[in-house]
Amino acid sequence: MSVASPAYVEIIDFIAGGTTPEMVATFQPSAESQQRLASLLELQQEGALSADEVAELDHFMDLEHILRVAKARARQILSRGE
Repeated sequence: MSVASPAYVEIIDFIAGGTTPEMVATFQPSAESQQRLASLLELQQEGALSADEVAELDHFMDLEHILRVAKARARQILSRGE
């Protein structure tokens, strides 16, 4: 994929707009991103993913990992009262 996926753009816009630990801890992807992920996972189960869709799904998994780590860190910061 040579162009950033909408999910990447969504995360970039979220970060660029300025965040707080509270915002990071409660961030949820848009309904459109969630639906696209569900669609890709369904296609994967059917064995019907194209090469571009495999790359897109891999990107979703990378984003999911980054968000989980960022949310965990934000919760640590919030629990310390920083």
